[in-house]
Amino acid sequence: MKPVVVGLINMKGGVGKTTIASQLAHAASADGLRVLAVDLDPQSNLSHTILGDQVYETHLHEQRPTVAQVLDAYIPSGGANAAPRPIDPDAVILSGVGYQRNTALDLIPSRLELSRVLKNPTGKERRLARFIARVSSRYDLIIIDCAPTESILTDAAYFASRYLIVPVKPEFMATVGLPLLARSIAEFKAENDDHEIDIAGLVLNDQSEYTANSEKQKAVREVRALAEEHGWHVFNYRIPYSRSYAQAAREATPLAQTPYARWERIEGLDQLKNEILQAVGIRGRDQ
Repeated sequence: MKPVVVGLINMKGGVGKTTIASQLAHAASADGLRVLAVDLDPQSNLSHTILGDQVYETHLHEQRPTVAQVLDAYIPSGGANAAPRPIDPDAVILSGVGYQRNTALDLIPSRLELSRVLKNPTGKERRLARFIARVSSRYDLIIIDCAPTESILTDAAYFASRYLIVPVKPEFMATVGLPLLARSIAEFKAENDDHEIDIAGLVLNDQSEYTANSEKQKAVREVRALAEEHGWHVFNYRIPYSRSYAQAAREATPLAQTPYARWERIEGLDQLKNEILQAVGIRGRDQ
């Protein structure tokens, strides 16, 4: 099976990108797929939610390489290294970081220094894609958690990805980021007509118990109307509000292994996972 690269993106923050990216990575790994998660956001939330705070802080303290070095295309001198070194995939990729025993979930973590890439972006937009091409034979699914901004990081995600998943939180101004995303993708395709990239679907993430039902339903209608206008698929399963998602992020666990997570929430997430894998042409090894 050829690997598929999927980017999680929205030009609006706070929509649940990292929650969906981390839970999809855990669920696909539990399905028997070899998964690589890539944290392409300087805020590093995906790194925290997969590794856990303590392990991630140790990683930073030891000054181990991150996705920033992938975009810089070298590992700087420091510590025991007297000179800069070329990128070694095995030095950048953290193997077996998932929750399950003998997990096949790997991670390329991020850190705040990734924001420095934005200051001097020239020539860096294809480096993540080249790096992934070097290691793609190891994986069935590669998930990129993107930064919520139009920048070199967006271009890096586009060049590396075949499909995009767009989480949307149905609330006031829910559709703000979608026209920006549509224009961004259109401009990218116009300038790079040899690169195939498509939106596999929108995920409605209802993670708010305080949004009035009438406002939420209005937002859902607006999102669906915009999706129909652009020909975008909307996944059937809508992620309902649950405190278990925040707990799963805090404890670096899959939802299915999070204490007190309701069974219908776990089954629903599994349904969403199956919908997404089908949309990008992947079947679990155990299916």
